Amino acid sequence: MWAAFQTYSFPVSRLYYVHDLEHGAIVFVYRCNDAGCPDVVQGLQAASDAIPDDPLCAAGGEGVRVRSVITPDPLLDVPVAAAAWGWTYKADCVDLPTLTQFALDHYGKGPEDLCTQGDPNPLPAQ
Repeated sequence: MWAAFQTYSFPVSRLYYVHDLEHGAIVFVYRCNDAGCPDVVQGLQAASDAIPDDPLCAAGGEGVRVRSVITPDPLLDVPVAAAAWGWTYKADCVDLPTLTQFALDHYGKGPEDLCTQGDPNPLPAQ
């Protein structure tokens, strides 16, 4: 299984979101302190929102606009990261222009090019 293409408030198991990468998704991850970081989540959401509507997702008729996942990941070695199949992006903060460009450059390039909704209740990270 893979995680549904959406934003999560809890850390999704990496086993799930790596499978999302295989489907061509961009996975946006972040590490915050206990107080949270709504500004970081908002920046990651803006980068995801900048990805144009995916015709493959629209054709699936499942209400998915793009293949992206946003999730906290307490195991990150940086505050902000993004991943695509074969590519990673790491940063100390959200830099919207470079993060968006990463997403646009690497979106939809996984070995299984499909947009079928995954599990909306994936296992949390352990």
